[in-house]
Amino acid sequence: MLHLIQNKLDKALKLHPASFAHQYIFTGYGDGHISINQIRYEKNLIVMPDRLIEDWPVMSVSQLEVRHFEMLTPYKPEIIILGTGTTHKFPSQSVLSQITKMGIGIEVMDTKACCRTYNILVEEGRRVAAALLI
Repeated sequence: MLHLIQNKLDKALKLHPASFAHQYIFTGYGDGHISINQIRYEKNLIVMPDRLIEDWPVMSVSQLEVRHFEMLTPYKPEIIILGTGTTHKFPSQSVLSQITKMGIGIEVMDTKACCRTYNILVEEGRRVAAALLI
């Protein structure tokens, strides 16, 4: 269960998990940043329950290639949720097809929705990777 607290002054939302033990989870987000385990990040990254890949070298959705996701195969995620920034944008159909052929599901949403969805999937014990364009 997540408790949501919104600070109306900075328009940021803080996510407070009811219980997560020793896992990376989103604890907040706002324009141009996200927080993972109470630490603020302002650069694109990939988050998994037991791993954080900082400085993911992607600048935009249009730049995405399957090589940007291949590093995840050793961790065997069942699904990648792609947070595309403030708006919902799809990568090329070729990239989506190639990820699916790797045996990994992929969902695309804005970054704020990605943060919320990731926390729910982690709480369910799913092998999820959140790839975020902040």
